[in-house]
Amino acid sequence: MNAPATSPFDDIRRLITTMPGPDEAAVEAVRLREAQLTKPAGSLGRLEWLNEWVAAWQGKGKPSADRPLVCVFAGSHGVTARGVSAYPSEVNRQMLENFSAGGAAINQICASLGLGFKVFDLAIDMPTADIVEDAAMDEKSCVATMAFGMEAIAGGTDLLAIGELGIGNTTIAAAIYAALYDGSAAHWVGRGSGVDDEGLKRKIAAVEGALERHRDHLKDPLEVLRRLGGREVAAMTGAILAARLQRIPVILDGYVATSAAAILHAIHPATIDHCIAGHLSAEGAHQDVLERLGKIPLLALGMRLGEGTGAALAMGIVKTAVTVHRDMATFGQAGVSERLP
Repeated sequence: MNAPATSPFDDIRRLITTMPGPDEAAVEAVRLREAQLTKPAGSLGRLEWLNEWVAAWQGKGKPSADRPLVCVFAGSHGVTARGVSAYPSEVNRQMLENFSAGGAAINQICASLGLGFKVFDLAIDMPTADIVEDAAMDEKSCVATMAFGMEAIAGGTDLLAIGELGIGNTTIAAAIYAALYDGSAAHWVGRGSGVDDEGLKRKIAAVEGALERHRDHLKDPLEVLRRLGGREVAAMTGAILAARLQRIPVILDGYVATSAAAILHAIHPATIDHCIAGHLSAEGAHQDVLERLGKIPLLALGMRLGEGTGAALAMGIVKTAVTVHRDMATFGQAGVSERLP
């Protein structure tokens, strides 16, 4: 008998079944130390929870943020030819050069907070197919791009933030959300890099056209990714998976980066338990998405730049939380009287 046909996506599905869960012993160790620190119980609010989250997914009772890394994945999209962005596609290459020269906002944020930074060029001069006319990627190239994202964090880190660059990718993200969650295209589409009213209409029309073109193939989240996504979304999906396998907590950036987590969440909600939302983007229906994913953003600064900027700022908070937990004196060390019984 012939062996049953297999799909490249089957490897991804099998990988998901092997992911480790949280380390409850590590969480308990953090709570025990937290109770001894020179402060009222619970007085640092979500900073205390962040230490538990980092410990749970690093699998160690002494959480660390010694090698924090921001990874930005850059891709390009055929749908931009439909006038869905306020900027031309050549800005992709120009911004990559700006990253390399240290001139972008993300460079300044990482430098000021002591964060590592890497950017990955995902064939940025070769756009994916126009999703209104065809699938963005075939299955093999989608999985290969996910694998690239998995390898991108192989250099070693204990805390990961993911971001993206790609003219037109808020259109891509809106299409993914509309496919996963239904609702009108207009609900999910925002102004992205600042399109005018006519540009907004073109974005909505593009999402509507893509949903109609692929409507018979959108029950499988991985099919949603390959048909409506982009290389940067596929790579971020792979990076999230690899981080889970390597016990690295992940901080998500905004509207586009969250779409990678949404794909995994749609396969199984627990696949993104090691992720937090760095910030609430001003783009599109990001609040709606985060509520569906059960994520409360650390920051709400009205940002919508991408580049991992919101996630990087949030990483600074996580790094601070870990440092406070590690270096703060206990009642015994400081000679401070504990709370009365």
